[in-house]
Amino acid sequence: MKTIYKDLISGMAVFLVAIPLCLGIALASGAPMAAGLLGGIIGGLIIGSISGSHFSVSGPAAGLTAIVLVAITELGSFESFLVALIIAGFLQLILGIIKAGDIASFFPTSVIKGLLTSIGIILVFKQIPHAFGYDKDAEGDFVFSQADHENTFTELLQGLAHLQMGAIIIAITGILVMIYWNKILPKKINDFVPASLVVVILGIAMNELFNSQFANLFIENSHRVQLPDGISLANADKLFTKPNFSAISQINIWKVGLTLAIVASLETLLNIEATDKLDENGHKTPVNRELLAQGVGNVVSGLLGGLPLTSVIVRSSVNINSGAKSKFSAIFHGVYLLVFILLFPSLLSKIPLSALAAILIVTGFKLVSFKDFKLFYTKGMDQFLPFIITVVAIVFTDLLLGVTVGLVSAIFFILRSNFKNPFIFLREEYQNRKILKLELSQQVSFFHKAALENTLDRVADNSNILIDGTRTDFLDSDVRDTILNYMQHGISEKDVKISVTGFDKKHRIKDEIKFPYVLTRELLDELTPDDMLDILKKGNSRFVNGNSQKKDLLRQVRESSSAQHPMSVILGCIDSRSATELIFDQGFGDIVSIRIAGNVVNEDILGSIEFACQVLGAKLIVVLGHTNCGAVKAAFSDTPDGNIGPLIDKIKKSKHVCEHLSTKDEKISALAEENIFNSIAEIKKDSNLTELLETNQIKIVGAMYNIESGIVDFYD
Repeated sequence: MKTIYKDLISGMAVFLVAIPLCLGIALASGAPMAAGLLGGIIGGLIIGSISGSHFSVSGPAAGLTAIVLVAITELGSFESFLVALIIAGFLQLILGIIKAGDIASFFPTSVIKGLLTSIGIILVFKQIPHAFGYDKDAEGDFVFSQADHENTFTELLQGLAHLQMGAIIIAITGILVMIYWNKILPKKINDFVPASLVVVILGIAMNELFNSQFANLFIENSHRVQLPDGISLANADKLFTKPNFSAISQINIWKVGLTLAIVASLETLLNIEATDKLDENGHKTPVNRELLAQGVGNVVSGLLGGLPLTSVIVRSSVNINSGAKSKFSAIFHGVYLLVFILLFPSLLSKIPLSALAAILIVTGFKLVSFKDFKLFYTKGMDQFLPFIITVVAIVFTDLLLGVTVGLVSAIFFILRSNFKNPFIFLREEYQNRKILKLELSQQVSFFHKAALENTLDRVADNSNILIDGTRTDFLDSDVRDTILNYMQHGISEKDVKISVTGFDKKHRIKDEIKFPYVLTRELLDELTPDDMLDILKKGNSRFVNGNSQKKDLLRQVRESSSAQHPMSVILGCIDSRSATELIFDQGFGDIVSIRIAGNVVNEDILGSIEFACQVLGAKLIVVLGHTNCGAVKAAFSDTPDGNIGPLIDKIKKSKHVCEHLSTKDEKISALAEENIFNSIAEIKKDSNLTELLETNQIKIVGAMYNIESGIVDFYD
């Protein structure tokens, strides 16, 4: 019940601002004023019932006034225009059936947010003259160059020259109520009586007071809501106009119908996207259903004599700000329009336009989110500039032209970004072999072809290039042919090996790696122990900085399945939390990893190290301890029972190095380091590697892995 009441109240707020907008748009369109009111009623009752939107409110559209004005003039009568509107409605039904509404997903957020901001700015500027008591420009005229031969800014100056104190007092009072009503009074009162309704009631009451006590402040009929003469329940037929179906054979009728269908549909989709952005609960409007609803609404409007209808962001934002809970608020606003126009027209004629201006000015300020300016600026110029361009273009032209300019600018920056960034360019090393890696983007179009060719043609002689298409969902056929051509013929006058990976499944380019993807015997023979140590240091640096190289691990599994040629053997601890391949950023077969608690040495460990060096060809031995080692900590406690005891005793024999230290952490750290040196000494003393070590064919070093930072410190 509370939800229905909130929708009743929100519908009332929308109804109050819809009356002058419906009348003003009809006036600006050169149509009967009753057509504007009828359009508002149909937008609420018909479209509101069919639409799947929670908060969108439909009605006569300010963005279509110029099209309607020209069409009525060209077709000769409003009755003939109604036939074009019916055609437009049926075309919208077809667009909904073929799911053309999905185009809304392609509207950039920067343009939609720019639309909201610009509408807010326009609302504020356009309503200030009405707040001053100057009403030469009709309500609902949102274009920069106005029908009264002024523009948005010169109209402000005219308003300053024609101040009406009664209107200003009511407008200021209304703005203060809109701002502070929800802040001062308890929530129960706010939920029961909305601020916008209070503003209108106060406006009527104050003007009645002016009439009886302060005649110089009284607001005349010209600055109040003015309904068409003679409309009442007894004369309800005056709302309707019959379409002239005899004009249906005219080609211009069909041209106007097509134009209305396209423009009204685009404006609706834009406003629906904008309304969904305002919805804090994140409801998503089914856009194809919305086109169907708009189509039905425009067919009915054409049959009865109303104006073209679209979703309208101003009414929708008032609806949301008034606390609407469901689409019933839009329906209720249509009911209010019908009931009050036919039963209480004299009451509506008492509403000062300055009171309604106060509501719209505050609504405009709420639409202008200064956070959006900062947000899009932080996102970069490719987001910020389309946002700003959309705002400026709409403010200085009109809604449709401004949005078109904004969309063109957004598309320009998208194309510019894609043209300049078809791939990520990386320089990688595989065991001291430098590789130039090109990771292609998700969408690779024809525009990327030149950038790819220029990059490949500029690479140095004797280079290895790897083109990675793993992330690429779309690959233009011309780009695909370019890659195949380079693979087949190479780069003229250069010895460059071009390899590809990640294209096989999606783009029918067979993976081909022309450089060794794992260590081979030939590569191993070229590397010295110091080279291998440098490779491990660089790999750990990449790991720590989050720049680990992406590897095709399954390919490495296949290539290393027949033989293994590791560059190093690493004696680590089972308590070190991480695999050595990860912390040194190496692949399959690059490392022989031996792990034992406390990285201690016994006969089996020595045998494994000898096998790695003498049989597999490893040239570097790393004894890798780590911080906060559990085995080292155990050396400061009683010796455990079982097989753990002898292992811990190997560590305990070095405890003399930490006798002079005071804290336990210092002792554990010193013992862990000494244990590394002790293991190195045992390997040198007891292994069958003495000759290889003495002739520098292999090298042995110690290292400490920090389990908190991932950094490995080497003791050369």
